[in-house]
Amino acid sequence: MSDTTLKATAAGSGASATERFLTDKTGASGPHTDTARVNTLATALITAVHDVIRNHQVTYEEYNALKSWLISVGQDGEWPLFLDVWIEHVVEEVTTAARQGSKGTIEGPYYVPGAPALPSVSALPTRDAEAGTPLLFQGQVTGVDGEPLAGALLEMWQADDDGLYAQFAPGIPEWNLRGSIVTDGEGRFAVTTIQPAPYQIPTDGSCGRLIAAAGWHPWRPAHLHLKVSAHGHEPLTTQLYFTGGAHLQDDVASAVKPELVLDPRPNGTGAYEVTYDFVLDPSS
Repeated sequence: MSDTTLKATAAGSGASATERFLTDKTGASGPHTDTARVNTLATALITAVHDVIRNHQVTYEEYNALKSWLISVGQDGEWPLFLDVWIEHVVEEVTTAARQGSKGTIEGPYYVPGAPALPSVSALPTRDAEAGTPLLFQGQVTGVDGEPLAGALLEMWQADDDGLYAQFAPGIPEWNLRGSIVTDGEGRFAVTTIQPAPYQIPTDGSCGRLIAAAGWHPWRPAHLHLKVSAHGHEPLTTQLYFTGGAHLQDDVASAVKPELVLDPRPNGTGAYEVTYDFVLDPSS
């Protein structure tokens, strides 16, 4: 394991994730929902908290511990991590329930827009002698009608062999294992990369204290991240996992779906390859 693993702190990752969210995400600057909707959701949320307090006879000692912890989450910059790990998978489930095409899952806190543009047959940027098992990831993007989507965009990002992400851990080149691949005239792509490693979410901050106090584990299974988009179609955000990988059944982020598990096969050259096709719904 490289020295950078020891330097990837919750505070550093949390600060990067918070800054990225505030910079990139629509709605980060303030609410854009009508008053009635805010009233409905806020009232339901507060009522649910009241029910937990009553049902479990929460004490002042426990209430003050929660209050202190909530403050520390903000101080550590870990609200994006907390929400993406424990809340986002339900939002994704609700908002994509009617889709007919490929399954999606959470984006997570480590997406960065603007990754280098790459042709349909390409390799993700890597360091010299990048550690990890080589992987050829290939497939086709179509609509639900089966028509190939030429010029579709696959934004792809992943952890390295130490479970670290460029721009969220020190000592890694800015666009390492990140790229924006454009499909060919038949909607096809073939990307050379490495198989990522499972990793722990940062545990030296507030989220780690919650995990320890609750007796949970902090692990995510190895996965590739993708955002797939094409003109006239709903964008797809997903993660792809690996057969036999650790923590497929107990992902801390509850993001694994059976349809998203890949089964790479050795190709005789020391590398593995896998084919996975994306099907996009038409824009509503």
